[in-house]
Amino acid sequence: MRRILVTGGNKGIGLAIVEAILAEHTDTFVYLGSRDATRGRDAAKHLPQERVQVVSLDVASDASVTAALAEVEDLYGVVNNAGVGYGSSFSDVVQTNVLGLARVCAAFLPRVVRGGRIVNVTSAAGPSYVADAPADEKALLLDPELEWARLEAFVNERLQNAPSTDGADAYGFSKACANAYTVLLARQHPELQVNACTPGFIDTDLTRSLTSGKSAAELGMKTPAEGARAPMHLLFGALEGNGRYYGSDCKRSPLDRYRAPGSAEYTG
Repeated sequence: MRRILVTGGNKGIGLAIVEAILAEHTDTFVYLGSRDATRGRDAAKHLPQERVQVVSLDVASDASVTAALAEVEDLYGVVNNAGVGYGSSFSDVVQTNVLGLARVCAAFLPRVVRGGRIVNVTSAAGPSYVADAPADEKALLLDPELEWARLEAFVNERLQNAPSTDGADAYGFSKACANAYTVLLARQHPELQVNACTPGFIDTDLTRSLTSGKSAAELGMKTPAEGARAPMHLLFGALEGNGRYYGSDCKRSPLDRYRAPGSAEYTG
């Protein structure tokens, strides 16, 4: 069985990824990571019980990640889907979307078998943030030789100087940092497939705060199942290269600007 850990797997895109893994690949077993174990168990009720295990996992907590690690056997893949955004504080967004992602990778990578996959679910907000970033910040986020110590110091400095309540500006920043982390992690682990993707503009709890009373259809939002398409491609598809970022249409995209789904694939 190919064992796969999905963080934030109890709802939205995370649950859609779990469902797609189990439905499309019968040789898989999923560790459904959920910050709230009760919500995780509720989400898993309709899934094949012999192929899923709910794991209590708060990516922002060292103790929670350590406890979850004790429940997990060797892994084929890790899908870092857990994330927060608008409506959360700057600190919470960065602690979850950047430092939490790195915490999970640091803990679980030794369990991932050679040739396994790491899928970081980021966002088109990342490249859009880089496009407008100051030159020095852009250079850091796009540095192909970037090391974690430098990125972590950059993130922590921003945390110290950031507003304590408004997380709106943190989302794009956090996703740009997560993309940069993907590149450095892939360079450090050439024995694995490490890539990132945006799921697209999906109707989830995270995005509903942006609707202003409009329906998902009016805003062109897609379903969580559609949002699982790109992560599934990175988890099981035939990939060339490593440390890359993909659009919701499963095509390579640049890290420093937005590429609309359906437009020419990035080849740089």
